[in-house]
Amino acid sequence: MPGVLPEGEPVPRDGSLPDTARRAVGARGFGVYVHVPFCASRCGYCDFNTYTAAELGGGASRETYADTVLAELALAARVLGDSPPPRVDTVFVGGGTPTLLPADDLARILDGIDRTWGLAADAEVTTEANPESVTPESLKTLRAAGYTRISLGMQSAAPGVLAVLDRRHGAGRATAAAREARDAGFDHVNLDLIYGTPGETADDFAASLAQVIDAGVDHVSAYALIVEDGTRLAARMRRGELPYPSDDVAADRYLAAEAALGAAGFSWYEVSNWARSEAAACRHNLLYWTGADWWGLGPGAHSHVGGVRWWNVKHPAAYAERLAAGASPALARERLTGDERHMEDVMLRLRLASGLPLDVLDDAGRAGAERARAGGLLDPGAYAEGRAVLTLRGRLLADAVVRDLLP
Repeated sequence: MPGVLPEGEPVPRDGSLPDTARRAVGARGFGVYVHVPFCASRCGYCDFNTYTAAELGGGASRETYADTVLAELALAARVLGDSPPPRVDTVFVGGGTPTLLPADDLARILDGIDRTWGLAADAEVTTEANPESVTPESLKTLRAAGYTRISLGMQSAAPGVLAVLDRRHGAGRATAAAREARDAGFDHVNLDLIYGTPGETADDFAASLAQVIDAGVDHVSAYALIVEDGTRLAARMRRGELPYPSDDVAADRYLAAEAALGAAGFSWYEVSNWARSEAAACRHNLLYWTGADWWGLGPGAHSHVGGVRWWNVKHPAAYAERLAAGASPALARERLTGDERHMEDVMLRLRLASGLPLDVLDDAGRAGAERARAGGLLDPGAYAEGRAVLTLRGRLLADAVVRDLLP
């Protein structure tokens, strides 16, 4: 089941923001995230805010969802009012399975964003998709509507691994969908992999990497399996039906990914992401990682504007009810302190290949950085130039390095 939202302070009924937050909106860039909470079935490892038809109940439907999102967009326009972002740099439609909505609805949502705030001439517009939820025809419709990038959930090329993860698509469907997206004219195509699933062998993962590379995509994301409480996979592991993931195996898989993708012309730009070129890097995620602003539309979506972060109610029916009543769907919010923003900046920027300027660290943090450099976790050349950049070994221990740089 979906995880629990954090607590926070109440949000005004009209969603209004402090003047200090609105004053500099978009100064570091501005993106829009659209959450589509529908899935055909629930994968055993997933705790995202998603719902199958049987789980939805009354008061929410795919048929009216685009109109509900557009209602929140109208509220967002009122909230930002005379302080709108100068442009929308990126749009990311995630989920769930966004492509369970008709392609025409996804086009309407994008058109609404453009009419409200204006898409930058070079805006990156991404949709996530499950491989079985797209066709050559739907992909062409999305591309014609202005979507420039697609991220397909492959997870693995091994049938046994897909079965453990409760994935619906066949072993070859993800790479076929990636080729169809290329043929439809998408500028950038990503495939997602998950490694460390119980039962996955080194050969399984090597075959997955080989298929990804052969598919001709220009971006790859690869994540270690995380077992979340409340999921079907966690229950199976508690019952002893499956072993828990191994950290040593996950490290071996990461090294295999770096070796295979590097040999194929990919470069890491974030710990779990590789791209064939700078242009192929996901600009929307880079907005998150570099402290920019974004508005999150949809149930459970998070937003950040000028140091204020808020999150919407989770259930699609409750989300729709609030908007129908003319109220903000936001459940709660928090105002980030300077220390909190600094902590997040260190945590996120250190994961990037561009690294973190050493001069943003305090004395204790710089001492921690020196220890990390001496221990082979930070690149000595970048360090000499005043930046903390993780080495390959440092990427494997990124969380430990972050802890050493923070108070």
